Amino acid sequence: MTTPGAPLGTAPSPTAGIVIALLRETLQIGERADGLTAESCLLGAIPELDSMAIAALLMGLEDRFKIVIEDGDISAATFETVGTLCRFVEEKVG
Repeated sequence: MTTPGAPLGTAPSPTAGIVIALLRETLQIGERADGLTAESCLLGAIPELDSMAIAALLMGLEDRFKIVIEDGDISAATFETVGTLCRFVEEKVG
């Protein structure tokens, strides 16, 4: 079984599944989230991803992954793509 948005023949990481679910929920983008892959651009590509949404998304990531995200931990590069956001989370989880 493949996850919507995953390229055929690839299995998304558990982190990616959770991150995409959080994006769907936090940004309220519904079915548009089905097309998200690791290469999907975030900043500048999804209008709903504004500063308030980023704050809510970070809180959601902290809650779901039991991590602490400090202000100095993030930059615009963190939100460049779904993949960069997933890598950031995976690094924080250790």
